[in-house]
This record gives sequence, structure tokens and C-alpha cells, in this order.
Amino acid sequence: MGLMRLLNMRGLAPHGYCLLWDPALLWLHVVSDAVVGVSYFSIPIALLVFLARRRDVEFGWMIALFVIFIMACGMTHFMSILVLWVPAYGIEGLVKALTAVASLATAIAIWPLLPRLLAVPSPRQLQLVNEELRKEAVERRQIEAKLRQAQKLEAIGRLTGGIAHDFNNIFTVVMGSVERAIARIDDRERALAAMRNAMEASKRAQALTGQLLSFGREQKLTIERHDLNLLLREFVNLIASSMITHADLVARIGEEPLYIDVDRTQLEVALLNLAINARDAMPDGGVLTIESLEPDPDDIAVRVTDTGIGMDGPTLERATDPFFTTKPVGKGTGLGLSQVYGFVRQAGGSLLLESEPGKGTAVTIVLPRHPNLAG
Repeated sequence: MGLMRLLNMRGLAPHGYCLLWDPALLWLHVVSDAVVGVSYFSIPIALLVFLARRRDVEFGWMIALFVIFIMACGMTHFMSILVLWVPAYGIEGLVKALTAVASLATAIAIWPLLPRLLAVPSPRQLQLVNEELRKEAVERRQIEAKLRQAQKLEAIGRLTGGIAHDFNNIFTVVMGSVERAIARIDDRERALAAMRNAMEASKRAQALTGQLLSFGREQKLTIERHDLNLLLREFVNLIASSMITHADLVARIGEEPLYIDVDRTQLEVALLNLAINARDAMPDGGVLTIESLEPDPDDIAVRVTDTGIGMDGPTLERATDPFFTTKPVGKGTGLGLSQVYGFVRQAGGSLLLESEPGKGTAVTIVLPRHPNLAG
């Protein structure tokens, strides 16, 4: 009943009556209230568009309260225009009451938020933080550059140490053999045997030099046609009698010729590196398997598998990196798999590595076979 009475009040004069219907005063109020009312409605529309596009804003609900409050204020100005000619003071009062509720809710809500609002960084603070981050980024890049330089020096140190160790062993054999040949110059057979040992050691030095050249992809390949299966059988016989003494050697080599264009010496050096790695990975014995494969009509492959200690993920990722080795200092140059990788890439093939700690490693050399070489 009270609400209906407010909506249906009679006998009251419109507000224009109080202004004596003066056109200047009327239009002053109409234009002013209209501009303020339109502005009040424009502001919340802009805020709503902002909220719709920036859903990540932390205080979105507070902005929504402001939207309600501002729209209610705008409505009061439009009601002021209405009551100039229509005495709808009850409706005007209800609109003001709604505005009062919205303004009170907004005022109550904003004070607890004040500390959090004050904690929001100012543009100047953000600029200072950005400058600090830029300085940290520069320092980080400088540290990374120094770290890379240190790693390069460490790699060079490993390389020189490993090469010095290998060449020292080789030249020890050469010098000892030459000394024995000189000492036994009258014993032709012994002198020849000593000279043969010196020649074999010299060949190993040549092979080591070839490894370095192949790693740098500066080794000139001597491409010739070979039967891969025959080459593998000869290689298996060589390592079975001289190198693999504490592990079982299994050869899975086909009887049919597999003809391929390849540098035989470089392929044998690559296989020797894989066999040495397999041997060192099985200090307590195991099984070394060498097999020839035909993965597809365009390729021929050689797989060397061991049942040794295997490699974890990070080690496997770095296995072909230059100078990377898990062997003790002086026991290797870290160029073994790098040389294999360099040779395979230079020959137009690919190198596949599979390994798992405690289960061994499988290395597959895949080389292209041209159609006119299909046996």
C-alpha cells in the first residue's frame, strides 16, 4: 500500500511550476541533467566493455559495483528532467533510494580493498622492476657466455689430454719397436717384427688423425664399391681375436652380398669405435652383437649392440657431442661417437642411438644404397 501510494501521488505540482516555467531555467536544467545522465550511462558501458575484454582483472566485481552505482546516479538526472513536467516524485524517490543503496554498498566495499589497491605497483615501480630485470638478463647472458667459454676450455683440455694420451701410447710403441729393431739389427726376423709393430702403431696414429679430420668433416672419403656382409665378416674375425676377449661376440650377417658405395677405412674405424665403446661398457662381460640389416629398399644398415651399463637420457642426448666422454681423464678423447656421426653424415646416412641404463646400447649406422647397387 505504501509503495502504491508513492507511485500514485496526486495533487502535487511538477518541478517546473517552482521555476515559474521560465524557459531559460527549464532548458538549463534539462540540458545539464541530460548531459550528466548520458555521461553517467556512457561511463559504465565503457567499464563493461573493459571487463568483457579483460577477464583477468582482479577487482572486476568492484568495477561491477561502480557500474551499478554510476547508472543509478545517471537515472536520477533523467528523473530530474521528468519531474519538471510530471510530478512523479515517488518514482524519483525510489530511484534515489536505489542509488543510495548502490552508493552505500560501493563505499562499504572499497575500504577493505584500499590496502590491496595501494599495493598495486605504480608505473614508476613497474619501470624500476623492468630495469632490474633487464640488468639481470644482461648479467645472466654474461654469465652464460663465461660458462660457455669455460666449457669450451674444458672440452679443449679433455681433447688435448685424450689425444696426448693416445699419441703417447702410440709413440711409445713406435719408439720401443724402433729401439728393438736397432738392437737386433743382426737378427733379421726380430728386427722385421719390431718394424712391423712400429708400422702398425703408425697406422693407428694415422687412424687417430683421420678421426680428427672426420670429426671436422675435412677427411676426404675414398668411395668404392664393397660387399658390406663380406666387410663385416672380416671385421668380426679381426676384433674376435684381438679385442673382444671378455665378452661373447655374436655376428648376424647375411650370406647374400650387400653392395654399397662407402669409404671402407672410415667405416671400419667407425665400427672399431663402436666395438671399443661396447667393450668398455661391459667390464664384467656380456654380449656384443654385430648385424647387417636392410631397413628399406634404399638403405643398408649395420647395428652394434651390447648388454653393458647403458646410458640415461641426458647422457644419450650428449653422446655424439664433440669431446663428450664418460671415461676417466686420459682414457678417451670424446671423439669416438663424434667421429662416427661425422663419417655417417658425410656419407649421407644417419646414426640411430638406443640405450637404457642396465640394459645396454644399440647403435645403428644407416647408409644409402643406390638402386644400381642393389646386388
